[in-house]
Amino acid sequence: MKNPMLEAVSLVLEKLLLISNFKLFSSGTPDENKARTTYSVNSFLRGDVLEVPRTNFTHYGIYLGDNRVAHMMPDILLALTDDKGLTQKVVSNKRLVLGVIVKVASIRVDTVEDFAYGADILVNHLDKSLKKKALLNEEVAQRAEKLLGTTSYSLLWNNCEHFVTYCRFGTAISPQSDKVRRVTRRWARFVRM
Repeated sequence: MKNPMLEAVSLVLEKLLLISNFKLFSSGTPDENKARTTYSVNSFLRGDVLEVPRTNFTHYGIYLGDNRVAHMMPDILLALTDDKGLTQKVVSNKRLVLGVIVKVASIRVDTVEDFAYGADILVNHLDKSLKKKALLNEEVAQRAEKLLGTTSYSLLWNNCEHFVTYCRFGTAISPQSDKVRRVTRRWARFVRM
């Protein structure tokens, strides 16, 4: 059983990190808020892990070919409607934040441009940093395709990095979440003193 104090501190830290990562009150639509960037998809192979930096975290996806990326995105609309027309539109920051709060997400397919949201893309960077043997690219892509659909979400326990590491290496891990949990444990010990 998990430590209740650690869970409470983890929940508070998760919400604070989330709030600091997004402009909650931006007035523009998603297309107005992102920079127009073009990407050369010719350099990506089916099954590659794509990563884009965000303010506090890195967002990950699996390239499926044909300018398509499978990635996990929190989205409040998934809890409110089954209308595929509404839920397939690009997820705005407000929808994303509310999706994190209610812990609902989808593993969805978007264009490379929508996935990257104007940021630079790194390819297969996790292969070096995790020092794990990657599965064959076709198997990676097939795993991602099998997982498409609605899923639970947790910024610390089940996020986009867990999704891609499961697809790429066969183990769902998140080094960036592990760092946050270590800080949370230290803070919880400090609070108990």
